Amino acid sequence: MSENSSQPSPTSESPWGEDDDLTADLDLGFDGAEDILRTWRRGMRPDPDLTVSEWADQHRWLSSRTSAEPGRYRTARTPYLREIMDALSPRHPAQRISFMKAAQVGATEAGNNWIGFVIHHAPGPMLAVLPTVEMAKRTSRGRLDPLIADSPALRERVNPARSRDAGNSMLSKEFPGGILVLTGANSATGLRSMPARYIFLDEVDAYPASADEEGDPVTLAEARTTTFSHRRKVFMVSTPTIRGLSRIEREFEASDQRRYFVPCPHCGAMKWLQFERLRWAKGQPETAAYACEGCEKPIAEHHKTAMLEGGEWRPTAVSVDPNSIGFHISALYSPMGWKSWAQIARDWLAAQGSDEMLRAARNTLLGETWVESGDAPEWQRLADRREAFAATVPHLGLFLTAGADVQKDRIEVDVWAWGRGLESWLVEHIVIAGGPEDPAAWDKLTALLGRTWAHESGAVMQLSKLAIDTGYEAPAVYAWSRAAGYAQVTPIKGVESFNRSTPVSGPTFVDATIGGKRLRRGARLWTIAVSTFKAETYRFLRLERPSDEDRALGVCDAGGTMHLPNWADTEWLKQLVAEQMITVRNKRGFGHQEWQKMRERNEALDCRVYARAAAWILGADRWDEATWRSLEVQAGVETKEQVAAVVVEQTAPTAGTVLTPRRRRSGAVTPKYMR
Repeated sequence: MSENSSQPSPTSESPWGEDDDLTADLDLGFDGAEDILRTWRRGMRPDPDLTVSEWADQHRWLSSRTSAEPGRYRTARTPYLREIMDALSPRHPAQRISFMKAAQVGATEAGNNWIGFVIHHAPGPMLAVLPTVEMAKRTSRGRLDPLIADSPALRERVNPARSRDAGNSMLSKEFPGGILVLTGANSATGLRSMPARYIFLDEVDAYPASADEEGDPVTLAEARTTTFSHRRKVFMVSTPTIRGLSRIEREFEASDQRRYFVPCPHCGAMKWLQFERLRWAKGQPETAAYACEGCEKPIAEHHKTAMLEGGEWRPTAVSVDPNSIGFHISALYSPMGWKSWAQIARDWLAAQGSDEMLRAARNTLLGETWVESGDAPEWQRLADRREAFAATVPHLGLFLTAGADVQKDRIEVDVWAWGRGLESWLVEHIVIAGGPEDPAAWDKLTALLGRTWAHESGAVMQLSKLAIDTGYEAPAVYAWSRAAGYAQVTPIKGVESFNRSTPVSGPTFVDATIGGKRLRRGARLWTIAVSTFKAETYRFLRLERPSDEDRALGVCDAGGTMHLPNWADTEWLKQLVAEQMITVRNKRGFGHQEWQKMRERNEALDCRVYARAAAWILGADRWDEATWRSLEVQAGVETKEQVAAVVVEQTAPTAGTVLTPRRRRSGAVTPKYMR
């Protein structure tokens, strides 16, 4: 590791020395006079004029609890952070600094250095915002407490959180001349707590859309700086997420978009590192090297240290706001010993074939947004791919779910069969005449719960779960759901959002008015992120099918493939692709993505989303191999996955193999959806 190259700025000597005339005639014969004089002289001496990076090199110590490289902090280890930190210094003219970056490049530590600098050299009110209050508490315990405890300059200014000083708690740190308050973006109260000169917004893309339904957390936080005018500093940091929804991308694109240019060790050309220039032999990520844009010669990774030291930030655009600057960096710049180019290549190869893994790789490795494809497939193409099923439920279908959409004069229901990898088949499209005010319509929907469908194996199947939308006439839906029983029926509420980790949340108990009587906690309601399932549906519809030659060689359809029967008519197909994802921009030019109808009717798409949510609620996204095999045994079918599992079981055990079968958790039940 290279030594710190930062030199502390010279300090000004006190104009009053030991023999100064101002002290010559003073009577210093009383006890404590020397201490008073020493303190007076120290108070008259100005603080050293340091930048944030210089302060960190002189005063910051890393704890073994929070760092893989404990000891004195050295900006030279991550040279690209120097200019970012120095832009946070009071004498720098920038007021808004955004940093869009890959994961684990030292951004949060740069923010912590800024916090330490403020406490020591530029005291004032400071607000640090994390995605949630719980994360703010963890950050206080895991990062700020060690920051203060291990840096003597801070330890003498901030009392420990466990002291009896009420001004220093887990979410509040008082120091001479200022206070640091930590809060979560989900707490509107915390964001309105005080005026602030400094604001540190960490991982802004993980913030909720609204803080307690009172507005955008970033806007609420920035409103705290109004009274500080040109003296304010706002530091916004995050790994990006989805194009059009990413806050940090919006900030970066509105800035001067600085990139870190580094010299080629062969030709000296200054270029910023791009993933497309990282090359490796096919199937050999360990051979990864960077191809220079100027001379095309391969650059080995051991050159990276010298390249980073010789690098510089250069703006690549004109900022909308002259007081706003932005920085972007990818994992390609990670110092030696952190994320290697070979590991980046290995992670990228491992992500191929999975949109979720590719999205994570693009966000965390490249520091770039994921472009969500919301383009609807052509309905004519879907018509050409319709199939003739050998039975009502094809042999790979293992359970049934339905989605019900309540309209003014009818209830539309689509029944879908599901197999491994979320491969699905449309089994039946049903239109029940009569709206929610017609008891006969509800009776017919109830009868549907007891119906059976014939499986190709000869077994018969019932609906495992029916998800029904509560967007229209919710009281009637709640009443019917309670009467039908929540084991088989799930009332749902759709929200326009992307949430891949938990696209379905609940159930929550809501009050219901049934038969004119208000029932407290009368309905179990599930909330679903419809944008996530719509995007998934269109992605599944675009999957390519194996050719006849490939099928003859045993190639199967990809997981997620949607099979449409030959009886699906033109109107239904048009409804399935009736929406398009577009980017809507507000008055400030910031955009967000939303789904927009391209035609009036879209019931087929809605019913598909509800049926998919029902499969998620059943647990199909989380079932283990034993559960899938149990369902296949019930259906009397055998798949490639099942055969492969049997072969694995027959091989000799390897190191780490558990030879004793695990006991099932108490209460665990294998679902039975056929008879």
